Amino acid sequence: MAIIGAILGDIAGSQYEYDRPADLDYQNCELFTEECEFTDDTVMSLAIKKAIDEKKPYQEVMREVGRNYPVCGYGNTFFDWVFCDNPRPYNSFGNGSAMRVSYIGETAETLEGAEKEAERSAMVSHNHPEGMKGAAVTAGCVWLAKDKRTKDDIYKYVLKYYPPEDYKFSGVPLEKLRETYSWDVTCMTSVPVALRCFYESDSYISFIRNVFSLDCDCDTLCAIGGGVAEEYYGKTGLKNDKILKHYLSDELYEILFPGKKRRETFTWK
Repeated sequence: MAIIGAILGDIAGSQYEYDRPADLDYQNCELFTEECEFTDDTVMSLAIKKAIDEKKPYQEVMREVGRNYPVCGYGNTFFDWVFCDNPRPYNSFGNGSAMRVSYIGETAETLEGAEKEAERSAMVSHNHPEGMKGAAVTAGCVWLAKDKRTKDDIYKYVLKYYPPEDYKFSGVPLEKLRETYSWDVTCMTSVPVALRCFYESDSYISFIRNVFSLDCDCDTLCAIGGGVAEEYYGKTGLKNDKILKHYLSDELYEILFPGKKRRETFTWK
Protein backbone atom coordinates (compact mmCIF):
# COMPACT_ATOMS: atom_id res chain seq x y z
CA MET A 1 0.00 0.00 0.00
CA ALA A 2 1.38 3.37 -1.02
CA ILE A 3 -0.02 4.99 2.10
CA ILE A 4 2.10 2.66 4.25
CA GLY A 5 5.17 3.84 2.36
CA ALA A 6 4.19 7.45 2.99
CA ILE A 7 3.56 6.88 6.71
CA LEU A 8 6.76 4.92 7.30
CA GLY A 9 8.64 7.66 5.47
CA ASP A 10 7.07 10.33 7.64
CA ILE A 11 7.96 8.47 10.84
CA ALA A 12 11.54 7.73 9.77
CA GLY A 13 12.11 11.27 8.54
CA SER A 14 10.66 12.93 11.63
CA GLN A 15 13.92 12.52 13.57
CA TYR A 16 15.75 14.76 11.08
CA GLU A 17 13.07 17.30 10.22
CA TYR A 18 14.83 20.07 12.16
CA ASP A 19 17.90 18.47 13.75
CA ARG A 20 19.76 16.66 11.01
CA PRO A 21 23.46 16.40 11.96
CA ALA A 22 25.75 17.88 9.34
CA ASP A 23 27.89 14.74 9.50
CA LEU A 24 24.99 12.26 9.45
CA ASP A 25 26.07 8.86 8.13
CA TYR A 26 22.92 8.56 6.04
CA GLN A 27 23.97 5.28 4.47
CA ASN A 28 24.25 3.46 7.79
CA CYS A 29 22.21 5.32 10.41
CA GLU A 30 19.19 3.72 12.06
CA LEU A 31 15.96 4.42 10.16
CA PHE A 32 13.71 4.17 13.22
CA THR A 33 14.74 5.32 16.67
CA GLU A 34 13.22 6.65 19.88
CA GLU A 35 13.45 10.12 18.33
CA CYS A 36 10.91 9.18 15.65
CA GLU A 37 7.18 9.88 15.78
CA PHE A 38 4.28 10.29 13.40
CA THR A 39 3.61 13.87 12.32
CA ASP A 40 0.88 15.83 10.59
CA ASP A 41 1.86 14.08 7.35
CA THR A 42 0.60 10.77 8.75
CA VAL A 43 -2.45 12.31 10.41
CA MET A 44 -3.60 14.03 7.21
CA SER A 45 -2.76 11.05 4.97
CA LEU A 46 -5.02 8.91 7.14
CA ALA A 47 -7.71 11.59 7.29
CA ILE A 48 -7.77 11.56 3.48
CA LYS A 49 -8.06 7.77 3.54
CA LYS A 50 -10.90 7.90 6.04
CA ALA A 51 -12.75 10.50 3.97
CA ILE A 52 -12.46 8.36 0.83
CA ASP A 53 -13.39 5.11 2.57
CA GLU A 54 -16.39 6.65 4.29
CA LYS A 55 -17.36 8.89 1.34
CA LYS A 56 -17.25 12.04 3.45
CA PRO A 57 -15.98 15.55 2.58
CA TYR A 58 -12.24 16.01 2.92
CA GLN A 59 -12.57 19.17 4.98
CA GLU A 60 -14.88 17.51 7.49
CA VAL A 61 -12.71 14.47 8.13
CA MET A 62 -9.39 16.30 8.06
CA ARG A 63 -10.64 18.56 10.84
CA GLU A 64 -12.32 15.72 12.73
CA VAL A 65 -9.19 13.57 12.81
CA GLY A 66 -6.76 16.47 12.93
CA ARG A 67 -8.20 17.95 16.10
CA ASN A 68 -7.22 14.81 18.00
CA TYR A 69 -3.51 15.57 17.37
CA PRO A 70 -2.94 19.28 18.08
CA VAL A 71 0.83 18.95 18.60
CA CYS A 72 1.74 16.72 15.65
CA GLY A 73 3.59 19.45 13.76
CA TYR A 74 1.03 21.56 11.91
CA GLY A 75 2.18 24.82 10.43
CA ASN A 76 0.59 27.84 12.09
CA THR A 77 -1.85 28.60 9.28
CA PHE A 78 -2.95 25.00 8.89
CA PHE A 79 -3.36 24.70 12.66
CA ASP A 80 -5.73 27.65 12.53
CA TRP A 81 -7.57 26.01 9.63
CA VAL A 82 -8.04 22.79 11.62
CA PHE A 83 -9.25 24.47 14.80
CA CYS A 84 -11.15 27.55 13.63
CA ASP A 85 -14.95 27.65 13.37
CA ASN A 86 -15.20 28.60 9.71
CA PRO A 87 -12.22 27.29 7.71
CA ARG A 88 -11.37 28.71 4.32
CA PRO A 89 -8.63 27.77 1.84
CA TYR A 90 -5.68 30.11 2.25
CA ASN A 91 -3.88 30.15 -1.10
CA SER A 92 -0.96 28.04 0.10
CA PHE A 93 1.68 26.32 -2.01
CA GLY A 94 3.17 24.57 1.00
CA ASN A 95 4.09 20.90 0.71
CA GLY A 96 1.24 19.89 3.03
CA SER A 97 -0.99 19.40 0.00
CA ALA A 98 1.40 16.86 -1.51
CA MET A 99 2.32 14.79 1.54
CA ARG A 100 -1.25 13.57 2.16
CA VAL A 101 -2.35 12.14 -1.22
CA SER A 102 -0.75 8.68 -1.42
CA TYR A 103 -4.07 6.91 -0.87
CA ILE A 104 -5.65 8.88 -3.69
CA GLY A 105 -2.97 7.69 -6.09
CA GLU A 106 -3.29 4.06 -5.03
CA THR A 107 -7.10 3.95 -5.24
CA ALA A 108 -7.72 6.02 -8.39
CA GLU A 109 -8.74 4.12 -11.52
CA THR A 110 -6.99 6.42 -13.98
CA LEU A 111 -4.10 8.88 -14.01
CA GLU A 112 -6.47 11.74 -14.74
CA GLY A 113 -8.70 10.58 -11.89
CA ALA A 114 -5.75 10.59 -9.49
CA GLU A 115 -4.76 14.09 -10.55
CA LYS A 116 -8.27 15.54 -10.30
CA GLU A 117 -9.04 13.93 -6.95
CA ALA A 118 -5.72 15.10 -5.51
CA GLU A 119 -6.51 18.64 -6.65
CA ARG A 120 -9.88 18.38 -4.90
CA SER A 121 -8.17 17.30 -1.69
CA ALA A 122 -5.74 20.21 -1.93
CA MET A 123 -8.34 22.87 -2.64
CA VAL A 124 -9.90 22.73 0.82
CA SER A 125 -6.77 24.39 2.22
CA HIS A 126 -3.94 24.71 -0.32
CA ASN A 127 -5.79 26.28 -3.25
CA HIS A 128 -2.80 28.04 -4.80
CA PRO A 129 -2.12 26.58 -8.29
CA GLU A 130 1.27 25.28 -7.12
CA GLY A 131 -0.30 23.69 -4.05
CA MET A 132 -2.84 21.88 -6.20
CA LYS A 133 -0.18 20.86 -8.71
CA GLY A 134 2.04 19.41 -5.99
CA ALA A 135 -0.82 17.21 -4.83
CA ALA A 136 -1.76 16.18 -8.37
CA VAL A 137 1.78 15.25 -9.41
CA THR A 138 2.43 13.26 -6.24
CA ALA A 139 -0.78 11.27 -6.63
CA GLY A 140 -0.05 10.87 -10.33
CA CYS A 141 3.36 9.38 -9.60
CA VAL A 142 1.81 6.89 -7.18
CA TRP A 143 -0.70 5.91 -9.85
CA LEU A 144 2.01 5.49 -12.49
CA ALA A 145 4.01 3.28 -10.12
CA LYS A 146 0.88 1.21 -9.46
CA ASP A 147 0.39 0.93 -13.24
CA LYS A 148 3.88 -0.60 -13.52
CA ARG A 149 5.36 2.29 -15.47
CA THR A 150 9.13 2.53 -15.63
CA LYS A 151 11.11 4.80 -13.36
CA ASP A 152 12.05 6.87 -16.41
CA ASP A 153 8.37 7.24 -17.32
CA ILE A 154 7.55 8.43 -13.80
CA TYR A 155 10.40 10.92 -13.72
CA LYS A 156 9.57 12.30 -17.17
CA TYR A 157 6.08 12.90 -15.83
CA VAL A 158 7.56 14.89 -12.94
CA LEU A 159 9.70 16.98 -15.29
CA LYS A 160 6.68 17.70 -17.48
CA TYR A 161 5.08 19.58 -14.59
CA TYR A 162 8.33 20.83 -13.06
CA PRO A 163 10.50 21.79 -16.06
CA PRO A 164 14.08 22.44 -14.94
CA GLU A 165 14.18 25.80 -16.68
CA ASP A 166 11.38 27.04 -14.41
CA TYR A 167 12.07 25.21 -11.14
CA LYS A 168 15.49 25.65 -9.58
CA PHE A 169 15.92 22.19 -8.08
CA SER A 170 14.03 20.13 -10.63
CA GLY A 171 16.09 17.66 -12.64
CA VAL A 172 19.15 18.20 -10.46
CA PRO A 173 21.12 15.04 -9.60
CA LEU A 174 21.36 14.09 -5.93
CA GLU A 175 25.12 14.60 -5.90
CA LYS A 176 24.56 18.26 -6.77
CA LEU A 177 21.52 18.64 -4.50
CA ARG A 178 23.64 17.58 -1.53
CA GLU A 179 25.78 20.66 -2.17
CA THR A 180 23.07 23.19 -3.03
CA TYR A 181 19.69 22.23 -1.56
CA SER A 182 18.50 23.66 1.74
CA TRP A 183 15.45 23.27 3.95
CA ASP A 184 12.25 24.36 2.20
CA VAL A 185 8.54 23.62 2.64
CA THR A 186 7.10 24.59 -0.75
CA CYS A 187 5.66 22.16 -3.26
CA MET A 188 7.87 23.69 -5.95
CA THR A 189 11.02 22.26 -4.39
CA SER A 190 9.74 19.44 -2.18
CA VAL A 191 7.93 17.47 -4.88
CA PRO A 192 10.64 17.39 -7.60
CA VAL A 193 13.40 16.80 -5.04
CA ALA A 194 11.52 13.98 -3.29
CA LEU A 195 10.90 12.35 -6.66
CA ARG A 196 14.57 12.74 -7.59
CA CYS A 197 15.39 10.82 -4.41
CA PHE A 198 13.03 8.12 -5.65
CA TYR A 199 14.50 8.20 -9.18
CA GLU A 200 18.03 7.57 -7.90
CA SER A 201 16.96 4.80 -5.50
CA ASP A 202 17.08 1.05 -5.99
CA SER A 203 14.79 0.10 -3.09
CA TYR A 204 12.38 1.71 -0.65
CA ILE A 205 15.09 1.88 1.99
CA SER A 206 17.59 3.46 -0.38
CA PHE A 207 14.98 6.09 -1.22
CA ILE A 208 14.71 6.97 2.48
CA ARG A 209 18.48 7.17 2.76
CA ASN A 210 18.60 9.44 -0.29
CA VAL A 211 16.28 11.85 1.49
CA PHE A 212 18.38 11.56 4.65
CA SER A 213 21.36 12.73 2.60
CA LEU A 214 19.78 16.19 2.15
CA ASP A 215 19.27 19.12 4.49
CA CYS A 216 15.51 19.14 3.94
CA ASP A 217 12.02 18.93 5.40
CA CYS A 218 12.89 15.30 5.91
CA ASP A 219 9.62 13.78 7.13
CA THR A 220 7.60 15.40 4.36
CA LEU A 221 9.95 14.52 1.51
CA CYS A 222 9.99 10.95 2.83
CA ALA A 223 6.18 10.97 2.88
CA ILE A 224 5.84 12.48 -0.62
CA GLY A 225 8.20 10.02 -2.25
CA GLY A 226 7.55 7.15 0.15
CA GLY A 227 4.19 6.30 -1.35
CA VAL A 228 5.68 6.23 -4.84
CA ALA A 229 8.65 4.12 -3.73
CA GLU A 230 6.48 1.56 -1.91
CA GLU A 231 4.12 1.26 -4.87
CA TYR A 232 6.99 0.97 -7.35
CA TYR A 233 9.08 -1.58 -5.47
CA GLY A 234 6.07 -3.44 -4.06
CA LYS A 235 7.60 -3.72 -0.60
CA THR A 236 9.55 -1.68 1.92
CA GLY A 237 11.97 -4.29 3.20
CA LEU A 238 10.89 -3.35 6.72
CA LYS A 239 8.76 -4.98 9.41
CA ASN A 240 5.88 -2.70 8.52
CA ASP A 241 3.27 -3.83 11.00
CA LYS A 242 5.58 -3.93 13.99
CA ILE A 243 6.79 -0.41 13.24
CA LEU A 244 3.28 0.91 12.67
CA LYS A 245 2.01 -0.65 15.90
CA HIS A 246 4.88 0.90 17.79
CA TYR A 247 4.42 4.45 16.55
CA LEU A 248 0.77 4.95 15.60
CA SER A 249 -2.10 5.68 17.96
CA ASP A 250 -4.96 3.19 18.19
CA GLU A 251 -7.18 5.50 16.16
CA LEU A 252 -4.67 6.00 13.35
CA TYR A 253 -3.80 2.31 13.17
CA GLU A 254 -7.48 1.40 12.86
CA ILE A 255 -8.03 3.98 10.09
CA LEU A 256 -5.13 2.38 8.24
CA PHE A 257 -6.41 -1.16 8.85
CA PRO A 258 -10.20 -0.97 9.37
CA GLY A 259 -11.47 -3.68 11.69
CA LYS A 260 -7.99 -4.54 12.93
CA LYS A 261 -7.08 -3.63 16.49
CA ARG A 262 -3.66 -2.30 17.37
CA ARG A 263 -1.85 -4.31 20.01
CA GLU A 264 1.58 -3.20 21.06
CA THR A 265 4.04 -6.00 20.31
CA PHE A 266 7.21 -4.13 19.47
CA THR A 267 9.64 -3.51 22.31
CA TRP A 268 12.18 -0.86 21.45
CA LYS A 269 15.73 -1.86 22.26
